[in-house]
Amino acid sequence: MTETVRTTAPAQVTPPRRRIPTRTPHQAVGRTGRSGRLGGPLAGIPWALPALLFVGVLLVYPFLRSIYGSFFEDNGFTSHYTGLDNFTRLAQDPIFGRSVLNTVLWVAGTLLLPVLAGLAIAVATHRMRFGLVAQTVVVLPYAVSGAATAVLWKFILTSEGSLNQFLDAVGLGSLAHPWLLEWPQNTISMIVASTWQATGLNVVLFAIGLRAIPRETVEAAELDGATGWRMFRHITLPQLRSVTVVVVGMAIVNSLKAFDMIWVLTQGGPARSSETLALTMYREAFRLFHIGYGSAVALVLSVIVVASSWLYLRRQMPETSPR
Repeated sequence: MTETVRTTAPAQVTPPRRRIPTRTPHQAVGRTGRSGRLGGPLAGIPWALPALLFVGVLLVYPFLRSIYGSFFEDNGFTSHYTGLDNFTRLAQDPIFGRSVLNTVLWVAGTLLLPVLAGLAIAVATHRMRFGLVAQTVVVLPYAVSGAATAVLWKFILTSEGSLNQFLDAVGLGSLAHPWLLEWPQNTISMIVASTWQATGLNVVLFAIGLRAIPRETVEAAELDGATGWRMFRHITLPQLRSVTVVVVGMAIVNSLKAFDMIWVLTQGGPARSSETLALTMYREAFRLFHIGYGSAVALVLSVIVVASSWLYLRRQMPETSPR
């Protein structure tokens, strides 16, 4: 009896899958940094050096130099250390007090007029048929420099200017005033002139914010019966929060450093009654050669700008909780 031998084919052995080594981003950065190659936490320093040098030369050094110079009595030729005498003089100087008051008026006027006017024009022309044309007309003055704008408004606001001539022509001559020769009318008049120029930028920014509002949000609000003021208050204004933060922040900084329009229109006069802090700093340091005193004014102005910007942004920006 023949015995049948069965042969079975050997089972196919699957070769082991090759494991590809992986590294986390932290491991990759660490190894790269240890190997000395391009990478690691300090790899960006060579690329940032030109920008850091630029900022240091134009911003940090002048600021530190102003702090140092504010403790000296310096006329450009000789200087001697006086400690806090310049700051004591600031507290007692009525011109400095008037400059602070004018600066506050500029901040308040810039927030009330250009920001509110820009928001109102942007909202009113958003869905208008020729709204883009209307916005373009409002934006055009922003293309004009501050000095050119001041020259134009000087023809309007002088005692024999077009504004007083118009009031006389329509029988309202009793309302005519020397707009640039009396305080606070001169400061208010210059704020109005600045509003004519600055409103255009605010219109552009608010118009961009309005176009970024989701259409679904507006349609849902309309289905719920929100129209007019209710739509603006509960839908439009909250959606414009981020744009409003930028617009108001820019308005605060620009009003604190207002210079060109005031210099062309009144040069801070009459009797330095319309000076702001920026103009007082320029006059003391570069016209009267009270460099130490001008440095003290510049330091006070810098502290006000930084503090007001920081407080405003801290209040407006959302809180971020640490993870």
